[in-house]
Parts: sequence; structure tokens; C-alpha cells
Amino acid sequence: MSRQKPSDLITVAEARALLGVSRVKIAQLLKRGDLRYFTNPLDEREKLISRAEVEALKPKRAEAA
Repeated sequence: MSRQKPSDLITVAEARALLGVSRVKIAQLLKRGDLRYFTNPLDEREKLISRAEVEALKPKRAEAA
């Protein structure tokens, strides 16, 4: 099964910075499926996340705070 990769991929660290969350919280978001991730083809240890998905999650987090 192949998933289409978005063209706006950012690292987990960049996503954390945009959302203003801890490493634990971003790991929870990834594990629960709140954010989809793709493995970096050049470094399989690294996860990449769509910037659009991160931006879409920002308003939800602001309302919850």
C-alpha cells in the first residue's frame, strides 16, 4: 500500500516548534494518528510531517488552551 507524500514535509522538530509542544506531546500526536508521518527516504530514523496538517492542528490547540 502506497501513501501519497505531500510536498510540504517538515521535520518533527520543526512541527514541535510550530505547535509549541514538548517531545512527549508530539510523540503522542503521532502515535494517536492526529498527525500522519512519512519516513525520510534518506534517513529512515527520521519522520517527516506535512506542514499543512501541523498548521491545521494549530487552531484546535489554541481553542483547547
